[in-house]
Amino acid sequence: MGNELNEIAARLKPAAVDFCRRLIRVPALPGEEKGVADLYLAEMQKLGYDDVFRDAWGNVIGMIRGNEPGPTLMYNAHLDHVDPGDPAEWLGYDPYGAAVDVAEMENQDRTGTEMAEVIHGRAAADVKGGGACQIYAGALLRQLREQGCKISGNFMFAGVVLEETAEQLGMIGLIDETLPARGLGYDGVVSCEATSLKLYLGHRGRVELKVTIEGVTSHGSAPWLGINAVNKATAFIDRVEQTVKAEAVEDEQLGRSSIALTIISCTPGALCIVPDRCQITYDRRMAPGETAESCVQQIQSIIDELAAKDPEFRAKVEIAAVPRTSYTGKTATLPNVKQPWKIEPNHSFVQAAASGLAGLGQPVKYGYWDFGTDLSVVCGRDKKPAIGYSPMQEFYCHRPIDKVRTDYMEKAIAGNAAIFLEMGKLPQDDFVLD
Repeated sequence: MGNELNEIAARLKPAAVDFCRRLIRVPALPGEEKGVADLYLAEMQKLGYDDVFRDAWGNVIGMIRGNEPGPTLMYNAHLDHVDPGDPAEWLGYDPYGAAVDVAEMENQDRTGTEMAEVIHGRAAADVKGGGACQIYAGALLRQLREQGCKISGNFMFAGVVLEETAEQLGMIGLIDETLPARGLGYDGVVSCEATSLKLYLGHRGRVELKVTIEGVTSHGSAPWLGINAVNKATAFIDRVEQTVKAEAVEDEQLGRSSIALTIISCTPGALCIVPDRCQITYDRRMAPGETAESCVQQIQSIIDELAAKDPEFRAKVEIAAVPRTSYTGKTATLPNVKQPWKIEPNHSFVQAAASGLAGLGQPVKYGYWDFGTDLSVVCGRDKKPAIGYSPMQEFYCHRPIDKVRTDYMEKAIAGNAAIFLEMGKLPQDDFVLD
């Protein structure tokens, strides 16, 4: 079967590359994903998916149904991408041009470079290259089914909105609302976030913390009549950095917990007025064992400590939550929290994926993301098993050197199909994350 999968993937590669280029040419900032969603829907319909639909959030879902009972495996991509930034930084490439040429690329293990054919453009590495491969893996499975091959279970592609905003609104809406309403479920997930054809098995969590330090305004000529909130913030900022570093939790695979000050502002923010508010936003990364609540409490303890020493120090900490609106007009406000998660390499779900790749002649290697993904909902919250597998490379994500290798795309088409076929052999009891 491995040789057959590789041969079909090679034949599908040109169409998958063309589809990826068409996706890249359509901008899809968060809340503006309609054009890309339309492309995904049209492509799945063209390829003969059994069911294709768009939900109320703007997520797009396609199904290839097996001819034998088995699990439903969700193949997940997100439709949005980050802003391309200054076009002048793109080394002569149009961020939405989807140019194809040969470029020097990091090898799979980032131990050197090699020349490879690539597609340039925003989201090539996050995640349009991977999404295109998942769509065409479904087409490969449909072709096998039409040839009379045994296909156990259902292949579900789910392209979700509003991933880059970090609240996971699209994925949560899909799992909590859309699938139950349609009588659908899922047993596990394969994410197409960048993995360099490795199997990725987890990442740290994230919580966005918002701290407001209060002062009292006065004229800039008489600062002693006020309480400068920015001045009060300086001791707080230093104390936060010291505390989180000293109390950091470390996971052998995922790394250490951390905190980064990402935004600072003050009000009124005018000449000749001592500021009475200083707002600080933190990106707090969580290792397993930490929670959003424990991160809030850590900051609250610092506030309490400083307030005990300085009666003029007043501050509050909260988890950031802002309204998000999908391109369909649906709006919700969710706390910006991603839970940490990991799955062990010896888990049967992972081993099935590894067996599928090995059967194709692909080396089986494992890794972990530095960044967060929608799998926080699947694994961290719902305790369903999941992995990452894609042709894209983390090194190129969110950068003006955004690109994806076409040779890796061919491998990923076959790899995704092989993973699905092996997952179909697992008993239902194996679709649990301990």
